[in-house]
Amino acid sequence: MIRVLDLTDDLAPQAARLFVGLGADVVRVDDGTSSDELHWHAGKRVVRGDLDTVLARLLPGADVVLESGPLRRLRTPSRREASPEDWAHVVHVVVTPFGMWGPRQDWLADDLVASAAGGMTWLGGDPGQPPVPPPRDQAGQLAGDHAAIAALLGLLARRRTGRGQLAEVSVQEAVAATLETGAIAWLHGGTVPGRTSGVYGHVAHRVFAAKDGHVAGGYSGPDRMWTDLLAWLVEEDEAGDLSEERWQDPVYRWQNRPHVDDVVAAFVARRTVDEIASEARARALPWAAVAAPSELADNPQLRYRNFFVDIDTPSGPVTNVGFPFASRRRLSAPAHVDTVDWPARDLPPPASGRGAALDGTRVLDLTWVLAGPYVTKILGEHGADIVKVESAHRQDPTRFAPSMRLRPGASPDESGYFLNFNRNKRSMTLNLRTPRAQEVLRRLVAEVDVVIENFSPGVLDKWGLGYEQMRQINPNVILVSMAGVGQTGPWRRAVTFADTLAAMSGLTHETGNQGLTFGLGDIVAANAAALATLDLLYRGHGGYVDLSQLEAMAAHLGPAMLTPPPPKTTRVLRTRGEDRWIAVATDDLDPSTVATEDADELAVRLQAQGIAAYPVRDGRDLVESDEQLAAGGFYVELDHPLAGRVAHEGVVARLHDTPGGVWTPAPLLGQHTDELLAELLGLTAPELDSLRADGVLE
Repeated sequence: MIRVLDLTDDLAPQAARLFVGLGADVVRVDDGTSSDELHWHAGKRVVRGDLDTVLARLLPGADVVLESGPLRRLRTPSRREASPEDWAHVVHVVVTPFGMWGPRQDWLADDLVASAAGGMTWLGGDPGQPPVPPPRDQAGQLAGDHAAIAALLGLLARRRTGRGQLAEVSVQEAVAATLETGAIAWLHGGTVPGRTSGVYGHVAHRVFAAKDGHVAGGYSGPDRMWTDLLAWLVEEDEAGDLSEERWQDPVYRWQNRPHVDDVVAAFVARRTVDEIASEARARALPWAAVAAPSELADNPQLRYRNFFVDIDTPSGPVTNVGFPFASRRRLSAPAHVDTVDWPARDLPPPASGRGAALDGTRVLDLTWVLAGPYVTKILGEHGADIVKVESAHRQDPTRFAPSMRLRPGASPDESGYFLNFNRNKRSMTLNLRTPRAQEVLRRLVAEVDVVIENFSPGVLDKWGLGYEQMRQINPNVILVSMAGVGQTGPWRRAVTFADTLAAMSGLTHETGNQGLTFGLGDIVAANAAALATLDLLYRGHGGYVDLSQLEAMAAHLGPAMLTPPPPKTTRVLRTRGEDRWIAVATDDLDPSTVATEDADELAVRLQAQGIAAYPVRDGRDLVESDEQLAAGGFYVELDHPLAGRVAHEGVVARLHDTPGGVWTPAPLLGQHTDELLAELLGLTAPELDSLRADGVLE
């Protein structure tokens, strides 16, 4: 069992909570400053006392130490420097607002300020009005996700090196890596996504008002999402002119999206939330009701899958959101104890030298769009060999959809969206609709450690490649399935996009029914899938992860099921310049005075006074003018054969001894097909020619 010493503050308690969900023995050293104790700290033992005394007793037996807070307030760095050998076996993960480097390493931030610094606040709200961050401390939770990932990467590296290491996570960088097109739209197209009242800028999805509430949905993605929605409108005689030929052209439809939205909005407004959501599920269309967190406990899909946890308290059990992976379903309230006995760890001798944490791990990537590719992006940037299976017959919208290429005039091989999330991967094309391609896939399963897929539930089983069949081929294989709502349950066939997951999870409701304009739900699910994968790799055996993206997002609501939303603040203030803003951790500033100030200069002065503040960054700011991101080298340039020299969002989990990296640009479609089939399966040139002639390698 992994032993975790929890020294986190309110900045990133998510990391330790995730380890509770993974079954670790988590001991919290309580300094009396934590809030929302029941949500964040259920399932832990809690000790109080002098930190030096606690460390002397527990550090020899600990595997992981998790710590968060402003750099100036961290409690362990000086102790680590004073006695490095005492820490040599420990993976020590430190989460700070801005990293332990650069000109702003000492700056303060609460969740609002960190969200503004990383570019997430900029994307929320109405045009011309103050930017609004996502609810429920998403910046700190994202950093906590990456901290847990960093800890498991460190433990996997420890097996090879025989030693622990320091790992760092900057909340600003964790947020900046979560913006979907927020920054890469500037990198590739010279545009800055703005605040659009919840209307997505690169896919035709948004929140619509129904007769008795709100629903989220749209008509982007595969052609069927449009044609089947249109068929529904036609059946109800409410399609207007949308059945005319001109609207069947996706480019024309995109260019004239406001008219399409008006027709769809009128259709939705005549129906109840349940009528839209139920019929959409029946038609396998990506629409969902906007649910409040208080309604989650009644969600039939979540109840069927036993998502919730019961926390035993002196006054009886309390139901809370669970974890983003199959996990413990009952927890105790934080248990205060006088002492904990952890025998010292006796580590085996190192097996090999340094390198990235996942060197020697091979992953078969059967995913598309954002959530799945983001998982393999994380694994690839820490050394895993990512074998990405694509096909011109199953077109990934992030490659092929014009609205997602971001680069004017770009071909599918130079789509900016695809380039950012698919670096460090090799691509092979397989037309999996053909039996011969399915046989090739079956042979590939024998040669990999991990398979990650986000097909609709049942597709792999139909091909004879469900988990039990994979185990017969490769007993130690790890299969990670990433369906929108999971592989089981009454809604298992539901088609989901990021906006519908946010709606079902309660997140959209907490935005005031406006929704988000970037794929937070996809990336939250990806972080959870990466963590579950690393956990099984660390355990050293195969396994099956049935990850529900809905459950991952619901688990990211923090204590929303236990506490009402915090009051809305006005701590985002207009500054000098067009649409320029600053986020501050005080209510004592005069907005009219602030409006005459430069945001960067004011932030410097406020930080010098001990007040957390940061300009609200947009995508261009992050890439071109943020001194802290530049000092850490967050944006990494690579030479792509078609797109040229392009910057990419960097690595969030910074491991000191086994660092990850952004090494190779995203592949061209099928660029490595022959190379991979020869390397992994030993196929000869005549065999490859035969497969190609039969349309298998397309």
